[in-house]
Amino acid sequence: MLKPMLDRLYTSFVAGCLFPLHELLKKHRTVQIKQQLEQSQWLSQAQILQAQQHRLQGFIRDVCQHVPYYQRLMHELRLSASDIQTTADLAKLPFLDKAAIRGHFTELKHAHAGIVRPFTTGGSSGTPLTFLLGNERISHDVAEKWRATRWWGVDIGDKEIVAWGSPIELNKQDKIKIWRDRLFRSTLIPAFDLTETTLLQFIKHIQTTRPAMLFGYPSVFHLIAKTAQQHQIDLTKLGLKVVFVTSERLYPYQRELIEQVFKAPVANGYGGRDAGFIAHQCPSGNMHISAEDIIVEIIDKDGNCLPDGQSGEIVVTHLATSDFPFIRYRTGDIATKSPNPCPCGRGLPILEQIEGRSTDFVLAADGTMMHGLALIYVIRELHGISNFKIVQESLLVTSVQLVLEPGVDSAPLLATIEQGLKARLGQQVQIQFDLRDEIAAEASGKYRYVISKVTG
Repeated sequence: MLKPMLDRLYTSFVAGCLFPLHELLKKHRTVQIKQQLEQSQWLSQAQILQAQQHRLQGFIRDVCQHVPYYQRLMHELRLSASDIQTTADLAKLPFLDKAAIRGHFTELKHAHAGIVRPFTTGGSSGTPLTFLLGNERISHDVAEKWRATRWWGVDIGDKEIVAWGSPIELNKQDKIKIWRDRLFRSTLIPAFDLTETTLLQFIKHIQTTRPAMLFGYPSVFHLIAKTAQQHQIDLTKLGLKVVFVTSERLYPYQRELIEQVFKAPVANGYGGRDAGFIAHQCPSGNMHISAEDIIVEIIDKDGNCLPDGQSGEIVVTHLATSDFPFIRYRTGDIATKSPNPCPCGRGLPILEQIEGRSTDFVLAADGTMMHGLALIYVIRELHGISNFKIVQESLLVTSVQLVLEPGVDSAPLLATIEQGLKARLGQQVQIQFDLRDEIAAEASGKYRYVISKVTG
C-alpha cells in the first residue's frame, strides 16, 4: 500500500516540479503550452479550427516579413500575407518538399530566428533531411506528446522503457542525460541488433523494471512479444498501463499480439522529425490531429485538396515553426481525414486509415496498386518464419529476405510463399529468395517489412 502511494507521489513531483524546472532551464514554454492544450482539446471542432485559422494568419504575416524564401515567393506569385486568410487559401502556395528545403536551406531561416540547431531525419525512407529546429517548435512538440501521454493515465515521472534506434538520440548518452533520465525514471534501450539474446535481455529488463509504459517502434515491441510467446514468458502481470508506438506504420497483427502478450492497450502516434507530432490515438481508438499547431491537408496525385473522407497524401503546415517554417510540407504518407466526431468528447479532428508512405505500396504486374499489407499477410500466417522483408525490385521481380526458425524445411515454405505472392502480383512475376541469419534494421533502427522500388 505504501509503495504505490510513494510511487504516485514521486510521479507528481517529477511532472509538477522536476520536469517544469528542466524545461524552464532549457528556455522551453512546454508547461504553459501543455496547460493550454489540455483546455483547448475540449472545445468544439469548429472553435478549434477557428482558433487555428486566426493563428495561421499571424504565422503567415510573420513568415512573409522575415523569411527570405517566402518574401521572394510571395513577390513572384504576386501575393501578400492578406491573401492567406483561411486554411483553404494555403492552396495558393506551392508545396514544400525535401528537395526545396535542401535547395533553399539558408533562405528558409527566419531573419530574427532564436537559437536553432540542425536536426536530421532518420532517413529510413530515403536520403536524410537536415533542417533547423528552434525552441518554439520543440516546446510545442513536447507539449503535444505530454498531453497525449496523460490521456492514458500515465505521466512524466512514471516508469518508462524506451526502445529507440535513432543514432541522434543514442549518441547523446552523456552524464547529464543519463542522470536526467534516472530522475524521470525513463530507460533508453537501443533497438539495434535485436537478436534472440538481446530480445530476451530486453524482456528480462521489462520484468525487473515493471514500467507503467513502453515507448518505441511497433516492430520492436512485436518482436519482443513474439519472443516472449515463443519462450512461454508471461508478461501479463507487470502492471503495464500502455504501450506507445510511433515512427512506423502499426499493422493490425502487431497491435493484436502486443496487446495479447503485455495485456495492455497499444496507443499509436503518427508524425515525424520533420513534420512534427501530427496525431495521437485516444483511448476511444481515434487518431486526433494536434490541430492547435498543425494544419493537415489531404491531396490527390495531382496536388488537389480532397474533402474529408477521401484518401490521399498528407500535407502539413506546422504553425510553431517560425524559425524555419514548414508550410504545405509533403510527407509522402497516405491517410484520410474523418468528418466524424470522437466519442471521447475531444474536438480535435481525426486522422484515419494512415496507410504509410507511397513506398509501402506495391504494383501488381497488371498495374493494380495495393498496400504492402496484402503481401505481408502471405508470409506472416506461416509457421517457421522468424523475420522477413519484401522488396519489389521491379514490376516483374520481387525479392524476399527470410530468417527461418531452426529445423524448418524451407522447400515447402518457399513454394507456399511464391504461390501466394504470385497470386497477388501476377503469375509472370519472378520471386527471388534470400535466406539469412538476421535482417538488419534501417539506419534509423526502424524495420520496414515492404519496400517498393516501383511506386517509390
